[in-house]
Amino acid sequence: MTFQRVQKFCLLAVFVTMMGSAPLVHADNAPQTRIVTASNAATNQLLVYDTLGNLLQTISTQGQGGVGGNAGGIEAKGNTVAVVNFGSKNVSIFERRGDGFQLSQTVSAASSPVSVAFGHNHLYILGTTTVESHRIFNNYVSSSVDGVVTLLKADGSAAQVGVLPDQLILTEKNNAIESVGLLANGEVTGPATLASNIPSNVNAPFGLVTRGNDAYVTIAHANEISLVRNGTVLTTASSGTQSAPCWVTLVGPFLFSANTPSKSVSRYAIYGQKIIQDDAVAASFSGGPTDIASGGGLVAVIDGNGTVSHLSIFSVDEDGNLTLKIMNTLANGINGVAVVQGEEDDGR
Repeated sequence: MTFQRVQKFCLLAVFVTMMGSAPLVHADNAPQTRIVTASNAATNQLLVYDTLGNLLQTISTQGQGGVGGNAGGIEAKGNTVAVVNFGSKNVSIFERRGDGFQLSQTVSAASSPVSVAFGHNHLYILGTTTVESHRIFNNYVSSSVDGVVTLLKADGSAAQVGVLPDQLILTEKNNAIESVGLLANGEVTGPATLASNIPSNVNAPFGLVTRGNDAYVTIAHANEISLVRNGTVLTTASSGTQSAPCWVTLVGPFLFSANTPSKSVSRYAIYGQKIIQDDAVAASFSGGPTDIASGGGLVAVIDGNGTVSHLSIFSVDEDGNLTLKIMNTLANGINGVAVVQGEEDDGR
């Protein structure tokens, strides 16, 4: 499957310039929770929203956007947020201080970054040809890599990286689901290894989400979601009537997939090795979803239709039902979304 077809189905972001800075506004009913995304423009910016959809801050990343066909381009851990600057070949680190966020540093990457993840006291950066680890000391991310591994394909089709207890899992859209080992201190060590038992119809592995030893990986153009554990694909479920699941997030026993060409989010019940779709269209959109994230009882979705992007914020109940709280219209080309809940443990 060509990268061009991935562009068609998963709505790659385009450049947009968003200048200026918005002042802090009134608090919402969940004052510790923030929704963050990135403009992905030539002059990249972090956009900070409250759970009512109010734009609180617009802050320069001091880097260039331009990433597309990726997931996890913006990630949060506690009060720290990482944003990829594809055009600048670096990652911006923001810290929440008082009522707002501030840029604390930029970290250079071995190859143009597309996805980031936190875990094991490290920041992991997936680039177009490499994956690397940077040690975190308190809130400071080391500018030096303590490990770097070349990807199996290394052809620019890298999509997303996720963290497991003793390894990283990552996808390359040109048909690779692979793992990279971690040493005891969390640094990456090679070589990258292809997952076993990958379905014979594999077609554009794309987004993923991890929990414990499990990783749920979308195979976008085969219209499937796979469970990967210990480097082996254990089971694969169809997306049914919804085409090309691209991004996924977990909320309790539910997996939500963002299906770009179908302009929808589907809900799956997960337990053991089971992935069962129980709501094909849990939410629908005017544009194709380009990322999804969850936290604090919320699900946030970015969608775009080529003219504008939208940020939709949903509450999610104990039965996995999504209720729309707010939908904001944004400039076209927004990339990535994450939920910032404040201080938390590493969790791994």
